[in-house]
Amino acid sequence: MAEKLNKDAVYKAAKPKEKNYFLNDGGGLYMWVKTNGSKLWQFVYTFEADRKRLALGAYPGVTLESARRKAVEARTQIADGIDPAAIRKKARSTKQISIENEERKKQGLPFVDSFADVTHKWLASIEHLTTAMTHKKKTSRIERLAFPSLGNMPIKDIKAADVLAVLKPMIHKQQLETAHRLHAEISSIFDYAITHGFVEFNQAQPVAKQIPAQKVKHRAAIIDPKQVGQLLRDISNYQGTFIVQSAFRLSPLVFQRPGEIRQMLWEDVDLEVKEWRPYVSKTDFHHIVPLSTQAVDILKAIQPLTGNGKYVFPSSRGDGRPMSDNTIRTALKSLGYESDVMTAHGFRTTASTLLNEQGWSPDAIERQLAHAPRDQVRAAYNRAQYLDERRRMMQAWADYLDNLKKGADVIPFRQAS
Repeated sequence: MAEKLNKDAVYKAAKPKEKNYFLNDGGGLYMWVKTNGSKLWQFVYTFEADRKRLALGAYPGVTLESARRKAVEARTQIADGIDPAAIRKKARSTKQISIENEERKKQGLPFVDSFADVTHKWLASIEHLTTAMTHKKKTSRIERLAFPSLGNMPIKDIKAADVLAVLKPMIHKQQLETAHRLHAEISSIFDYAITHGFVEFNQAQPVAKQIPAQKVKHRAAIIDPKQVGQLLRDISNYQGTFIVQSAFRLSPLVFQRPGEIRQMLWEDVDLEVKEWRPYVSKTDFHHIVPLSTQAVDILKAIQPLTGNGKYVFPSSRGDGRPMSDNTIRTALKSLGYESDVMTAHGFRTTASTLLNEQGWSPDAIERQLAHAPRDQVRAAYNRAQYLDERRRMMQAWADYLDNLKKGADVIPFRQAS
């Protein structure tokens, strides 16, 4: 292909006409002379069967020599399988993003197409699929643990090694549950990024095998009836505050998760109906806990003290928060029950073991433990399932514990037919 067909004098002397016209310099380089007198350099080429034009600037600001040099660069790119227009578009986009990022930085916002930016888009896309509490926990975990390292990195530049580096501190501290949760969330963010064209590969996938499997923790619990009786007597002699005493005495009667007991809301308690209806975040549904006469008596006794507040068992600090999650554990330890003997969560194991041994329906026991399906329709149905049987079971269980506490001969009770 012929090149450098004209001298500079030809372009300098070119005059506007009634219509726009081109002067061919060869090798795909043209001057476009417009009716208004402007003279524009253009490089015309074919890339992957498409005819394209690349603007090279206005003459005489861009000289003939400069235009020819730019044309040579473009032809070299084409020979290497690169589209010059795509390079130009990418550079323009990069510059625009840089300007926008400077502005976003001033406003405290994440950089465009960064891990943080894509993460917020992903969180917004799943908000309707999760509860407010779960969504808040996910957001907090990612922002605390992943953003310091990955937040401002362009998500397309993140490698598997970068993801592993985020998880390593948790692995070293044996915080394996947190590591697995965070890895799953990062993986979901990359899946979202693939779907929306930010990346082509999920860089979190190869990291999965680098996280050790989490060992199942068996929380210590007392299941021997005579030892349970001694535990109940020790609890009755506990010298803590009245609020802690009440929560401590209620725990074996309702055997719900410690976090749900300490965050018990008065608005969820109906002492007339003898029911507590907490929202169980662990299984994402509203539960029904029938209250025995003994449980109702404990709640009635504490009602004059905390009934005007939000929580049944508020913090002693008076800061509007519920009782600390360490309170019952500390109380057990003060009575001589170390964590390898009995835990706050162990009351659930105690009840489950003994109730199963005593002939109550396993399904009723599971429902009472709030081991409900995550499916919302099934959960709504199952929260009230076996309710009549559970009412009888909870009262019988409370009576049984009273007998153990008195040191009576232990004869396993059976479900009333």
